[in-house]
Amino acid sequence: MLADPFYYLNNFRTVLASLQSRYWELLTVEEREFIHQFALLPEPSCALLVRMIMRRGMFFRLSRLEYPEIGDATAAAAPLLEVGCLEEPLLDVEALHRLLTKAELAGNLALSRDACRLSKPDLLEVLRAQHAEQRPLHGWCPRLADRAFRPAVKPLAERFRLMFFGNFHQDWTAFVLSDLGISSYETVPVHTAPFRTRAQIEAFYGLYRCQAALEGGVDLKEVAAGIPAPIFDSDWLEEHRQRLLFHIAIAYERSGDSASALAVHSVCRYRGSRMRRVRLLERMKEWPAARELCLVAASSPESEAERQLVRRVVQRLNRKLGVADEKKTESPYVATFDIQLEALPNGRALEFQVRDYLASQEGEQCSVHYVENALINSLFGLLCWDAIFAPISGAFFHDFQYGPADLESPYFYQRRRDRFAQCFAELESGRYKDIIRRRLIEKVGIQAPFVAWGLLKQSLLECALHCFPATHLRLWFEWIVRDVVENRTGFPDLVQFWPNERRYRMVEIKGPGDRLQDNQRRFLEFCSRHGMPVAVSRVRWGEGAASSRLCSGQR
Repeated sequence: MLADPFYYLNNFRTVLASLQSRYWELLTVEEREFIHQFALLPEPSCALLVRMIMRRGMFFRLSRLEYPEIGDATAAAAPLLEVGCLEEPLLDVEALHRLLTKAELAGNLALSRDACRLSKPDLLEVLRAQHAEQRPLHGWCPRLADRAFRPAVKPLAERFRLMFFGNFHQDWTAFVLSDLGISSYETVPVHTAPFRTRAQIEAFYGLYRCQAALEGGVDLKEVAAGIPAPIFDSDWLEEHRQRLLFHIAIAYERSGDSASALAVHSVCRYRGSRMRRVRLLERMKEWPAARELCLVAASSPESEAERQLVRRVVQRLNRKLGVADEKKTESPYVATFDIQLEALPNGRALEFQVRDYLASQEGEQCSVHYVENALINSLFGLLCWDAIFAPISGAFFHDFQYGPADLESPYFYQRRRDRFAQCFAELESGRYKDIIRRRLIEKVGIQAPFVAWGLLKQSLLECALHCFPATHLRLWFEWIVRDVVENRTGFPDLVQFWPNERRYRMVEIKGPGDRLQDNQRRFLEFCSRHGMPVAVSRVRWGEGAASSRLCSGQR
């Protein structure tokens, strides 16, 4: 429990103070007036308003606004009604249905016996058919000793939330989780304002409305029409805009409207959009146009993932168009080995079965761990902590950030190239082990990209530092920063350590009928190209497992 009963009010005041110091010249008259007016209201009134702002919904019954620290809600509401922050609204039957219990609806609306037998959700359809009008609460329920309020400033408060956090997903709970110690964040000494002009604020709010409309199932043409114009003076805002265009195009694809999807993809620069255009053109049998776009992508690929996909798609289009393929470049050899297991998983992950099998085969001189993407990413995140959390412009906007705002931007590594070079130099000097050990202790539990605190036990860390050569760590870390979005995944499931021999092997597990994903294949080939010990284990079931499957009726 939090010691201060007005914690939520203090958090809201923190947001207002931040906006006032950062954006006073950019705020509208309405926004400035609210900040000024809020400071003059009695504390119980401020607290009641913030309670309603932070709760879901737009309509609230006075009888359900009971908070010990506020006291008399009627008295607290009076100043808010006087200045227009609260209203006693007209309610349609949908709002009334949300506010009242089924028994209250039946008692106040003189429902028929058949209507009273319906469930509350089904009752709403009956009420919609009978009542199209709007009334105040006492107009619907004259015998009900209660009042309904609507916080008229709630949309304004929502705008303040967006301006403070600079993203769509964080809300007021970020303060509470931090105050309770559930979530902790790195302290970055310098924050920059997300917005430099009022036009940027309005563009961001417009993107938020479009995102909400898309998620709410609004007609896609209406959503697309609401997209703001290109934002040339803010990279991160334009990245938001491009991502939203991509999601609209995907929604068109899912709806079967290929022409509209193609039109949106054609003006979208978000990663993956170009190859979606290729796929759409191929589906529409526009093979020459699809191949031409593939060749453009091949000459300047946006990522290793696109380069890999282009090679595969061009071969397919060449066959359709009767064009001779260029000579293939041989892929690096990746070792494989088979494992036969006699027992079915029975709900247990296959990776854990193989881990235990390999451990039993190797004996005490070898330890086997299920790590997938977590181990190498964690080592990278700990060594490069200062580069990731560098206080550069446009990266950190407030005290509740999991990582820099531009983490998935194409510019993430470019903006920190010198800082990452300093981190990688520690691999050459040999100081990297002490740095990683120290960070594990100093930073444990802090929200951070790349680091998986739950996996990174001291024993596993020491095995990794002992058995992974510094040259291999550098290659992996450079691989990650080359493309953070694509290259932080695809690492093998298991790692084997032989501490006495200071060696390791990473193993990707594939069950019957399973195959390597593109990002896994890229990483394995990268490792093989550099002489790193990686392998793919293909699991098959023995006769015991087959008999068990038949006995249990599995096919």
